This record gives sequence, structure tokens and C-alpha cells, in this order.
Amino acid sequence: MAANDARTGQDRSPLGGLLRFCIENKLVVALLVLFGVGAGVMVAPFDWQIDGLPRDPVPVDAIPDLGENQQIVFTEWMGRSPQDVEDQITYPLTVALLGLPDVKTVRSYSFFGFSTIYVIFAERADFYDSRSRILEKLNALPAGTLPGGVAPALGPDATALGQIFWYTLEGRDDAGEPAGGWDLDELRSIQDRYVRYSLAAAEGVAEVASVGGFVREYQIDVDPDAMRAHGVGIDQVYEAVRQSNVDVGARTIEINGAEYVVRGLGFLKGLDDIGKSVVSVRDGTPVTIDEVATVATGPALRRGALDKAGAEAVGGVVVVRYGVNPLQTIKNVKDRIAEIAPGLPRRTLPDGRTSQVTIVPFYDRTGLIDETLGTLRTALTDEILITVIVVLVMIAHLRSSILIAGLLPLAVLLTFVAMKFFGVDANIVALSGIAIAIGTMVDMGVILCENILRRLEAAGPDERSIDVIHAAAVEVGGAVLTAVSTTIISFLPVFTMQAAEGKLFKPLAYTKTFALVAAIIVALTVIPPFAHLLFTGRRGRWFGRRLTGLLLVAAGVAAAVKLTPSVGAALVAWGAWSLAGERLPRSVRGRGSLVANWVAVLVVGSALTRHWLPLGPEPGFALNFLFVAVLIGGLLAGFHLLQRQYPRLLGWTLAHKRL
Repeated sequence: MAANDARTGQDRSPLGGLLRFCIENKLVVALLVLFGVGAGVMVAPFDWQIDGLPRDPVPVDAIPDLGENQQIVFTEWMGRSPQDVEDQITYPLTVALLGLPDVKTVRSYSFFGFSTIYVIFAERADFYDSRSRILEKLNALPAGTLPGGVAPALGPDATALGQIFWYTLEGRDDAGEPAGGWDLDELRSIQDRYVRYSLAAAEGVAEVASVGGFVREYQIDVDPDAMRAHGVGIDQVYEAVRQSNVDVGARTIEINGAEYVVRGLGFLKGLDDIGKSVVSVRDGTPVTIDEVATVATGPALRRGALDKAGAEAVGGVVVVRYGVNPLQTIKNVKDRIAEIAPGLPRRTLPDGRTSQVTIVPFYDRTGLIDETLGTLRTALTDEILITVIVVLVMIAHLRSSILIAGLLPLAVLLTFVAMKFFGVDANIVALSGIAIAIGTMVDMGVILCENILRRLEAAGPDERSIDVIHAAAVEVGGAVLTAVSTTIISFLPVFTMQAAEGKLFKPLAYTKTFALVAAIIVALTVIPPFAHLLFTGRRGRWFGRRLTGLLLVAAGVAAAVKLTPSVGAALVAWGAWSLAGERLPRSVRGRGSLVANWVAVLVVGSALTRHWLPLGPEPGFALNFLFVAVLIGGLLAGFHLLQRQYPRLLGWTLAHKRL
């Protein structure tokens, strides 16, 4: 009666009721686990391509963007001094933009021929709403605020870290070796008229800016003596060129019931057209431009150059749009490059080789992003292997080690779902929050599994296993929940940070909180029902052995492909031993379980050594394995000694409270 009353009291608590529901409704829990895994795989930032499963990954970048919430207004006024630009453009625009909502400060710079204004908004201001406010203000400027013909332009919708891909245009032969054969002005023309527009059409790209080379333009070099002889001024030459390069429309005429549109075609098509443009008429004789000036093509004035390995080059920079996944944008750009590459110009060189213009990347942020994701992947893999070793040595229970190890990837996938829902981008700081939380996540599974195994060993023959597991989970569940809640609450001050420090540390606080919440959910709702399925009853032991054996065989096949054949063969043999199960004599099974545990420790330790290589690859596998064995073995031996001596130490401290 007392046991039933205690069980009823445990069921009435919210935690006890939740645990009872999960243990008794394993199918519901399994379906929720499958749903969580599917959702996590859909939004995971890794480069996973799974047939039949749509992908919408969390935006991932190498480092967090610590820049201000700013917009750039650029105004060009050719040929004017910095003082003129400051007085007539920069100052009026700065005064007008100061009145925008949520503006924190306005910084302006005046240079020769152009003005740049940085409008910095408060962090709470929406990025695209602030752009709309600026455009409204620029369109509503009173007449006469700016000089005639001056039009301010808003910068691209990108941040200071938006430059994700740099490339150059180079002549390459059929073997992919540098061949040359292209002038800088030719490469710049190809970049401006073909490559730039093609890459700008890739999804997620805000702007493709051209760098280096020479912009080809028509140049008219006037002859002062000839102009004086013909009585022509520079303003007449300018106006003649401007008016000659235009199409004009006239009325329509009707002939035989058909209406025809009359147009004057006047667009310039070459140097001869410019030279034949009439500047003025003197004594009935037209004076053309080629009589007072020399018309030719030449390079436009430039303020910089692009250098690659000591030589001038032509290239471009791809800027990603604000809030878009940089990794996916880089893939879109590369797909676009592969699409347009066959259509780039090619020519035959004097030596008989063929030179084709080729897009050659020289900065690609994909490598940095892959290293960032590799940090989390490495930490997760090492932690799982260490967890298996610790559980096998300290608890000597194979199925519990697999159950605890399965907690980590499931909790990490649920963390990715939370990151997607709350709009937290993945970067080195955010993913480090998950890596930091891995140790605490493992602790929850170890505590629950160890307490469940201890209570099952001490349970009487009349006690139901489901009640024993429920009581064991309730016994430590409250303490685990309290400990994790304390850790989460301790991060609350981080969420109050503002500006650059907030952008740097908030992602870490978010991801660690998500990871801990996901781990506590998995530990309290998934481990108890699966422990009841794997640990208890004849059917549970039968199912657990076969599930363990199948998992080990699958892991062995994967290890043989990814690691070494020896590790794969050991895991397959271990799985075969688990599948043999009941067919072996009891004495053989007893000794075999102990041997299998230590073989498992050696196999997992070998895999951990090959993956970790703490001393580096130069000392070889043997020294690395010895280092790992001494390090982990020494720590586990110390913990085991403390565990054995703890009752005596606790008794002594209780007996000497004053001391």
C-alpha cells in the first residue's frame, strides 16, 4: 500500500506525470523523435543533400557580424573639390538625414568628386525599414537643396562582412594553365558587360563590383588652335556630342491607308560618327568635331588597381545580401560561374594555343565556413567516443553507452531547429556554445542511465520494471532539471548586452541555452522509455541485444569505409557477438561480456585516437594511442578511486563538522 501511495504521489507531480506518459507511450515518443530528427536535418547548417527531404539550413558564416546597423549614401559630383562637395552636397544631406527615426549618428566624408555618408541606426531599427526611410527622405528633398544633375544613391543592402567571394579574369589554355593574350581593358569590358550581370543574377547576391583594369571610353581631345581658327568654344563641342547621341521621334504619316511612325535615328555607333557630328556652321560650311579635335578610345581615369602576384589584374567582388545564408550564396555563385564559363570569349594566340577568359577565385569564404562547422563536428564526434569509453569503463553496460551517445546528436539537431526558429545564425561563436554545452548534455544521460541501472539491480522480483524506471527517473529528474535551470538563469545577464558585445556573445548564450533545453527534454522524455525497452524484461534484453548488434555492424561497415578496416572489422565482430546472444553457454556469455566491454574500449579508443591525434600525425598512431590511454585511463582511475573512497570521506566529514 505504501509503495502504491508513493507511486501515486510521483504520478501527480508534473514531472512524474510526464515521465509516466513517455514510458507508457513509446510509439508517440518514437514518432516525436523521428519528427525532431527530420526537422533538425532540414535546417542543419552542414552540407547535407538528402533525396526527398527539403533543405532550409540555418544561415552560416565564419565569424559574427559586429558592424553597426548602418546604411551608406553615395553621391558623385565629378571634378569638384572636397570643399565644394562638403558645402553643397555632404552638409545638406547630413542635416536632412539627421531627422530620421532611430538614427543614432551620421558620419560623412567628402572627397574629390564624391561624397560618402554613413547613417548609423539604433540596433532596434529594422534593416530594410531604415533603407526605406532614407529613400523617402532623399525623394522629398526640397528643390535646390542639391546642385543640378546630382543624384544621391543608396548603397547595397549588405553589411561590412558581405564580401564573400573575390575572383579575377585570366586567359587560360585548354590545360588550365595561364596563357595571357588579353589586355586589361578587354578583360574589364568582359567583366562589366557580361560576367558582372550574370553573377548578380545569382540568388542572394546584393552586388557584384568590378575592380582593376581600365574602363574603355570614347575620348575627344580638342585642339585649341583649331577651335580658335573656326571660332568654336568648348561648350559648343560638348553640346554637339550630347545632342548627336540621341534618337528622336516625330509624328506619323498615312500613306495608302497605312500609318507609318517617323523616327530620327541618331545613336553613335563608332568613332567616325562622333567625328562627323556638326559643331557649328560658318559661312554655310559645317564645322565637324574631327576638324577641331581628335576622337579615339582610351582608358577612363581611375583611382586604384587590383594586384595579383605583383601583376595588374581584373576581377570582381561578390557581396551577399543582408540576412541571406552566405554559404548557400557562394554555392549559387559557383553554379552560375560553371554555367557561364563555356560562353566566355576565347582566341587563338600567335603560338597556336587557345586562350579563353576564365573566372579564377582567389578569396572564397567557404573554407572558413567549413572550418567553423568542422569545429562542431570534431567536438561532437570526440565527445561521443569519450562518452562511450567512460560509460563502458565506469558502468560496464554497452546498451546504456549507446543510449547516452545517441542523446548528443539528437539534442544538437533540436538546437538547430531552435536556432532557425529564433533567427540565430551559425558562426564560430554560436557553434562554440553548443560545443561548450556538450559536457553538461552528457552528464544528464549518464546520471539518468546510472540511476536506472542501479534501481533495476536493487529491485525486488515483484516490482514492475516500468515502475522502477519511473521512480529512478523521477528521483534524479528534478535535481537535473534544477541544475540545468540554474545554468540557464546564470546566462540571463548575457542577453542584456548591447552593441558589439551583444552581437558577439548573445549567439553563444542562445545556442548554449538551446542545447541545454534540448538535452533536458531528450534526457527526461526519450531516455526513460528507451531504457525500459532496452534494459528490462526478456523481450527487452532480446530486442536490446539485436538492436545493439545491428547498430554495431552498421557502425563497423561505416568505420571500415571512413576510418580503417581493422576498426570496422572489430565493430562487426562485436555486433556479431551481440547477435549471437542466447545461443552461447552462460559461462561463455559471462566472460564474453567482460571481454567484449574491454574490446569495445580498445576499439573506441583507437577510433578516438585516429580522429583526435592529440600529439599530431608525426609521432604516429602508437604514441598517440598511448597518450590517449594514459590521459583517459588516469582520469577514470582517479574518479574510480574517489568513488570507492567517497563513503569513508563523507562519513569522516560528517563526524567532524566543526573541523
